[in-house]
Amino acid sequence: MLEVATRYVHILGTTTHPDGPWTAQQARNLLMGLGDRAEDFRFLIRDRAGQFTASFDAVFAEGGIEVVKIPPGCPRANCYAERFIGTIRREVTDRVLIIGERHLRTVLARYVTRASHLVPPRPDRPIPLQSPTQIRRRPILGGLINEYKPAAA
Repeated sequence: MLEVATRYVHILGTTTHPDGPWTAQQARNLLMGLGDRAEDFRFLIRDRAGQFTASFDAVFAEGGIEVVKIPPGCPRANCYAERFIGTIRREVTDRVLIIGERHLRTVLARYVTRASHLVPPRPDRPIPLQSPTQIRRRPILGGLINEYKPAAA
């Protein structure tokens, strides 16, 4: 699930064969994990895939969240999710050999955690200019992503 306002991503689960009961359980897990924050959500936009059953929609309806289905054959109606999926494919799964569900969960969680820190600077808070003499690079996900920090003097 992708929160559009904050760009925060919730990785609910991975499975090779999602079905109605599995997705409904993932929805329950999400709402329990959100706790009181669930009240902040008004809508869930989803596609018309077969694993999203009436029981999946009912879980969100009980939480006061209206489920909105995109029109058939219109992926642009869910453009935020489609763009995120494309980014994950280009930046992660096309470059890393995934060897199982556990590995996929680990890689996705690491990527999402790292990407959540990449927030553009606010214009009212300029970034202070620093000129460290050295920068230390730390590879993440086997060098797929790199983290840079000023080296200690």
